[in-house]
Amino acid sequence: MTDKTLTEQDDGLEIARRMAEEEEGVGRRPAGWPKWVIPVVAVCWSLFQLSIASWLIIDSTFIRSIHLGFALLIVYLNYPLFKKPKFGIDYFSATDRIPLLDFAIGIIAAVSALYIALDYDGLITRYGAPILRDLIMGAVLVILLLEAARRVIGPALPIIAMLFCCYAFFGPYMPDLIAFKGVSLNRFMGQMTMSTEGIYGIPLDVSATIVFLFVLFGSMLDKAGAGRYFIQLALSLLGGFKGGPAKAAIMGSGLTGLVSGSSIANIVTTGTFTIPLMKKVGYPGTKAAAVEVAASTDGQLAPPIMGAAAFIIAEYVNVPYVEVIKAAAVPAFASYAALFYITHIEASKLGLRGMSRAELPAFFKTLISGTHYLVPILMLLYELIVVRHSPELAAFNAIWVMAIIMLLQHPVKAHLANEPLGPAFKQGIVDIFSALASGARNMVSVALATAAAGIIVGVVALGLGQLITAIIDTLSGGNIFLMLVITAITSLIIGMGLPTTATYIVMASLTAPAIVEIGGFNDFIVPLMSAHLFCFYFGILADDTPPVGLAAYAAAAIAKSPPIATGIQGFMYDIRTAILPFMFIFNSDLILHNVNSWAQGILIFVMACFGNFAFASATQGWFVARNKVWEIPIFLCVTLSLMRPDLISSLLGIPHDQRYWTYAIGMAIFGLLYLLQRPRMPRQNTAAAVA
Repeated sequence: MTDKTLTEQDDGLEIARRMAEEEEGVGRRPAGWPKWVIPVVAVCWSLFQLSIASWLIIDSTFIRSIHLGFALLIVYLNYPLFKKPKFGIDYFSATDRIPLLDFAIGIIAAVSALYIALDYDGLITRYGAPILRDLIMGAVLVILLLEAARRVIGPALPIIAMLFCCYAFFGPYMPDLIAFKGVSLNRFMGQMTMSTEGIYGIPLDVSATIVFLFVLFGSMLDKAGAGRYFIQLALSLLGGFKGGPAKAAIMGSGLTGLVSGSSIANIVTTGTFTIPLMKKVGYPGTKAAAVEVAASTDGQLAPPIMGAAAFIIAEYVNVPYVEVIKAAAVPAFASYAALFYITHIEASKLGLRGMSRAELPAFFKTLISGTHYLVPILMLLYELIVVRHSPELAAFNAIWVMAIIMLLQHPVKAHLANEPLGPAFKQGIVDIFSALASGARNMVSVALATAAAGIIVGVVALGLGQLITAIIDTLSGGNIFLMLVITAITSLIIGMGLPTTATYIVMASLTAPAIVEIGGFNDFIVPLMSAHLFCFYFGILADDTPPVGLAAYAAAAIAKSPPIATGIQGFMYDIRTAILPFMFIFNSDLILHNVNSWAQGILIFVMACFGNFAFASATQGWFVARNKVWEIPIFLCVTLSLMRPDLISSLLGIPHDQRYWTYAIGMAIFGLLYLLQRPRMPRQNTAAAVA
């Protein structure tokens, strides 16, 4: 490899790392004593969150306001007004210092967020009739919250929130179809800033009580070195198979999803290792980056930790979090299985082999070297699934176990190497505090997304709910299929400029009730969980949707491939995931709704995997050989029969309780397609199979 190639690769890695840092909350890097201000505030925030999860008992409204206050303060200390100098003035874009103006604005923003806690008794008595001070503090909070969201997330969410605010006031002057009675300033401010129906609503509560702890747990795993361990483990297990580095990237990204809720951070953690390895065994740069994009994006789908939106789903649907895990399990794992299948298809197309055993780490040695990382993860799973503790208690218990491991892992290594223990203990303490600061930084975007999206939720709660359902019903002509397509496209478009959590909150508030209601108009029962997961899935898929998908830009920077082409290729891989929400809306078996038998659940999962394999073959143009045009619709029929046995059984007149017998039809057709394509298998595939 030439020096020029190495330099270009290093530059790509640096670009990807900067993107990950921006998403994770690393903005300014001031010199001197101010460099300690942001980390100290971040550590204090983490300690507060750990306190309310263990010994500190205060009102939930106070928790939400303090949580938002910390987030706003960190934003104004950490993010400049502009990313680049404007009009030749660099004061408002400074990253090497914290301007006094931002110090002042940060304190004002934090106080405005804390106002509901500082004057809680007074606000309760004045609800509906706020005094001038209440209105001023409320207006300051709304304005500074939207500006903070713009600095962290970008302009899309603040613009959407402002449009909804304008709609709340100017609704009476709108065309008849979208006319709204409107609200007064007193009612608007009361709803948004003096109650738990707006900014301080359920999304912010979930962010403050549950999501923070899971993000902190992930940050601690990351600082301890678990991310590198997961990818080494995946390589040792899968690297030797056909197209092995791509399969290792998928497994590594799925495991790293436990560490990071960020697609970009996931790509930087795993893609740094896997993308060069994929290119080494013969994957083109665009496809290598696209595999990493698809795997990292779908990391948010995999139970048991599915990002902030999954916890909000549990609150909105009013079910225990374990029910969300159960509902998401079959679609998520079927999606990952299909991505493994796609990488196998790509390797078959290109005639690739795996890496030699000499190039791979030893499996058992690698597994044992990081067993201590698995202990807190297994404990978290035990607490969530077996004991069924609350998510916040499960995460807190996993955190203190993780803290003990971080404190002891360096001294144990030092003892085994006969090195001094003092510096090793010091490094463990530094790692813990670094993780506390990093966890808080990572939470800033989630806290602001949930708070700003709360403005939209609050406007909808002012009386827009039925109107929105009526508008959607009119646009779709009462057709549930068209309505789902409109919802999916809207989610993808909105998600281009919003983080996953905000996209889900906005779309779920606007469309989830409408999906259920319009389904009822069509004499079709849609479980509320299905509707919310539909919005959740397409919010995640927006992460790699061209032309904005930042995940594709990060992976392309590492692979030195065109970003748009990478995004398009990644989206083509993710079509296998996009089909699943449409299927589980009409076949609630896929989310295990009213399915309580392990045997039934496993059967549904296996058939969903084969159905997704057939769909992947149709969209990728390959099964065991290149598809002929007339084979594509047959693959789609296999997909339909394996994912919608209820539909096939009704067409054939088979009783609903015997619908699973139709799986045999789909598998028989799939087998027939294999026999038809087998004579056309490329020679190198046959040789590889024999070898």
